[in-house]
Amino acid sequence: MKICQITGKTAQSGHHVSHSNHKTNRKFNVNLHTKKFFDVETKEWVTLKVSSAGIRNISKNGLAACMKEAKANGFL
Repeated sequence: MKICQITGKTAQSGHHVSHSNHKTNRKFNVNLHTKKFFDVETKEWVTLKVSSAGIRNISKNGLAACMKEAKANGFL
């Protein structure tokens, strides 16, 4: 599924809007990346499907803090 494992972001729904203002359904998908991170505490590599916002979150707060919060929220 297209869900960020850190932030829990999923696809949103919206409309294509034509020049005549006719609306048809569409999806706004999450900008996901499969990325490896090195966990310093366990000294092993962790592969996660994360959004760009999730990558920024990990670089700001650290991998351990983000994974702890994601487990508490039920994303991992």
